[in-house]
Amino acid sequence: MKRKSVIGSLCCLLILSLSACGNSGVKNTEAGAEDKDSLVCYVGHGFWESSLDPVKGGFSYGWSFINNALLKVQPDSTYGGDLAESFHISEDALTYTFLLKEGITFHDGSELTAEDVVFTYETVKENQGNNEKVDLSKMAFIEAEDERTVKITLSEPYSPFLDMTAQLGIVPSDGYDSDAFNELPVGTGPFKAVQYDEGQQFLVEANEDYFDGAPKIKKAAFVNMDNEAAFSNACSGQLDIVMVQPNYAGEEIPGMHVEKLETMDVRNISLPCRPLQTVEAPDGEEVLAGNDVTSDKAVREALNIGIDRKKIIEHAFNGVGVPAYGFTDNLEWGNAPEITDCLKEEAEALLLEAGWKDTDGDGIREKGDLRCSFEVYTPSDEQDRYQLAAALAEEAGELGIEIQVKQTTWDEITKASYSSGVVWGFGQFNPMVIHQLFSSETFLTAQYSNTPGYENPQVDAGIREAIESADHEKAVEKWKEVQEVYAEEIPYLYLVNIEHCYFVNDRVDISVSTQVPHPHGHGIPIICNMKDWTFK
Repeated sequence: MKRKSVIGSLCCLLILSLSACGNSGVKNTEAGAEDKDSLVCYVGHGFWESSLDPVKGGFSYGWSFINNALLKVQPDSTYGGDLAESFHISEDALTYTFLLKEGITFHDGSELTAEDVVFTYETVKENQGNNEKVDLSKMAFIEAEDERTVKITLSEPYSPFLDMTAQLGIVPSDGYDSDAFNELPVGTGPFKAVQYDEGQQFLVEANEDYFDGAPKIKKAAFVNMDNEAAFSNACSGQLDIVMVQPNYAGEEIPGMHVEKLETMDVRNISLPCRPLQTVEAPDGEEVLAGNDVTSDKAVREALNIGIDRKKIIEHAFNGVGVPAYGFTDNLEWGNAPEITDCLKEEAEALLLEAGWKDTDGDGIREKGDLRCSFEVYTPSDEQDRYQLAAALAEEAGELGIEIQVKQTTWDEITKASYSSGVVWGFGQFNPMVIHQLFSSETFLTAQYSNTPGYENPQVDAGIREAIESADHEKAVEKWKEVQEVYAEEIPYLYLVNIEHCYFVNDRVDISVSTQVPHPHGHGIPIICNMKDWTFK
């Protein structure tokens, strides 16, 4: 009863706020708001997780919404011009020159010039610790050659730099306010930030002067609530767009339909590769790392080939998703290996050869005094990850491997992640995720990075070559080669490339054809093409 009261109050607050933005009021129909050009949406928790200021990492997904970047991600996952009309990379890959489009203005009416780009990049560079998503450490300097031309010089070749230029939204140099932009950033994008109520709602309205044409959606409210409450509010007609967990995708809501959108959002389980040991982190702290069961490659390989991924997806997600074996081919640099799973006899043979036998007849294998059992952690507030781990545990049990699924907080998961499995969600356009997950340099140096403690000199060398490459195509090939090497050792067990599921009001067309493959973004990625949404 208490939850319904809170949500009801939230919806009333939402309706009143929309009225304050210029609506005469919102009258609910069978599904969603009656106002012909306004939407009420729940798209996950991404709006509430950090500052909305691009300088501090806000909206760093590679597309336009409040703030445009120099480049943007396109539906084929390549980069095209956004604020930049064109760009050129020097032969030595040290100089990037961007020509800005003419006639672009910020929401405050000021004209976009090269100085705004210089200001944005210099501010991020000077305060690099405030933005973990855009790394400008390799930028030596940036200059405005004239009002429309920006020249960026790197200290050394850094192939992911192009990715960075698509992740950093530009702010106005004269109007930037570090405090105010946390909640109400000013940009050049198709939507203007109107009101932000922390943890409750974020209101936007159309930028009628948008250089690429005014959006058809004139106002939108994004609300914050838990998944069950969001589904309930969609059923009662309070929401026009609602993200749901895959297990809800088979439900029916009058006046709404389900959209299952392609992603690069991969769910996988980290498998510690080192025997259990105490390791000293760079900060001097002693960390318990490794696992005596998963450090045996035979166990990791048996899981990789012996489980039935389609069955796991069916049980955990009602069949919504695609079996995953690595980063998908909807990424230019993705290179998932070709793996045949469901090979239970071959998996059992691997385990027997490695000395894992069920000597006491309880269905779980042992090797000497060591039981073939380990823990896998999932966050308490994400039931879909728990269901995935539980479905995996059922499959693993058929091989004689016991997986104990634990639900807890992210703080506890972080502590346990170096010695136990964790259900992770990864997926982004920038290939530096490979460096994050598989480079020996990142072990114990950054949260959520290389928790298996994987170490391979060939992989480390390949990652360095990819990063330092002066040729984009050669960098892509090197990233692919690296994936072939670590795929043989299975530090992560890839399970499913999920589909992001949304109930959408039947009167709304979200232009699926111009949606980009969604990265891991807790629901927010659906707004990638909101400028193209229309009403039927």
